[in-house]
Amino acid sequence: MKAFNLRSVSRLARSSANKRSLGASSWRQELNMAKQFQPRSFRSASTAAPMVEEQQYGELSEAELREKCEALERKVQSLENRPKGLLLAGITGEVRDDWTKEEIQAIYDTPLMELVFKAAAVHRVNFHPLEVQQSTLLSIKTGGCSENCGYCSQSQHHKTFVKPTPTMKIDDVLEAAKRAKNAGSTRFCMGSAWREVGNKHAFKRVLEMVKEINGMGMEVCTTLGMLTADQAKQLKEAGLTAYNHNLDTSREYYPKVVTTRSYDDRLNTVKNVREAGINVCCGGIIGLGEEEDDRVGLLHTLATLEEHPESVPINALVPVAGTPLGDKLLARGIHPTWDDMVRMIATARIVMPATMVRLSAGRLEFSKEAQALMFMAGANSIFTGDTLLTTPNPEFNEDNSMFEMLGLEGKPPHQPHKTSPYVNMC
Repeated sequence: MKAFNLRSVSRLARSSANKRSLGASSWRQELNMAKQFQPRSFRSASTAAPMVEEQQYGELSEAELREKCEALERKVQSLENRPKGLLLAGITGEVRDDWTKEEIQAIYDTPLMELVFKAAAVHRVNFHPLEVQQSTLLSIKTGGCSENCGYCSQSQHHKTFVKPTPTMKIDDVLEAAKRAKNAGSTRFCMGSAWREVGNKHAFKRVLEMVKEINGMGMEVCTTLGMLTADQAKQLKEAGLTAYNHNLDTSREYYPKVVTTRSYDDRLNTVKNVREAGINVCCGGIIGLGEEEDDRVGLLHTLATLEEHPESVPINALVPVAGTPLGDKLLARGIHPTWDDMVRMIATARIVMPATMVRLSAGRLEFSKEAQALMFMAGANSIFTGDTLLTTPNPEFNEDNSMFEMLGLEGKPPHQPHKTSPYVNMC
């Protein structure tokens, strides 16, 4: 521990107190009380505060007083790297992994306008509110998946409009990536309708795609089903930026959605991705017939991971005829509403404040006004392009028009997030 210097603590207190939004008054008061009982040689010349709380400090030895002041100095130092300047009671932007489900439920149940305000404030602690990442998702292998996900048009268990296709050729994928880059996308995502990578020869082709697209200056993401630790390492070595593997819903509701793999199978793939040093993209879907408790359960699982995902996609299900869940939901006329989406995005932003929250599938179902509220609530990433795997999506020119109208700007690839104008980091 560095040598005790009460004057340096005092200077830190005076220079920092007015800039701290978290705990400033409590440690400053304690510091002043402790200073009163230090030997005169350790007091700052300006200290002339009245003798208060004598019973707390008056009986401490010099060594104990030194220890107390050193603890207060550590408090100052712990606040040095926190964002400063946004002074709103109860809004901290603190990253936590110890959320209780009850805490998240209380946030989720907040009146919508108040929830959006709180989420917008938390968003501005960690991000520039006008910077939005633009990603393009391409299905490089469509249909024929052996999973039985009840919502998915690509499952071989369901009879839908989707017809299985082989894995795309490398040149065709690279051409699609170039078009996406020219249209403003900075991250290119490739999806394959596989249960798992397994021993598929096509995986070598995917590795080559990753290398080539990374060489174009774009960030690269894939979603290929379950991965082993070794396969994750190979993707990392090829230059993969992120890997998407959604949990879909809560652990409790999950068996009603898919039975061909377990919730823990998904979490194990997320673990393999994280340990390989690849950014984790992991979120879920609303509108599967789940209850609000399941939405809270999904967010609780994500927000209590040892490390939060780098990005959390929030998808609104677009029911597909021929799928078990799709047929049921279409018959009952059930679909996610704009306020469902806003509430989910806002809650995700508050409990995972440093995570990119991606407004994903189903965006075409919502008006530009509704999407604007979603951006206000903390969404700072979207998928662009007219199709997400097999789901319709707004075209590039529509998104460019919306960005211009709202004053949004794209996030450059491989660059830190733009600094928030609401936070003073100096």
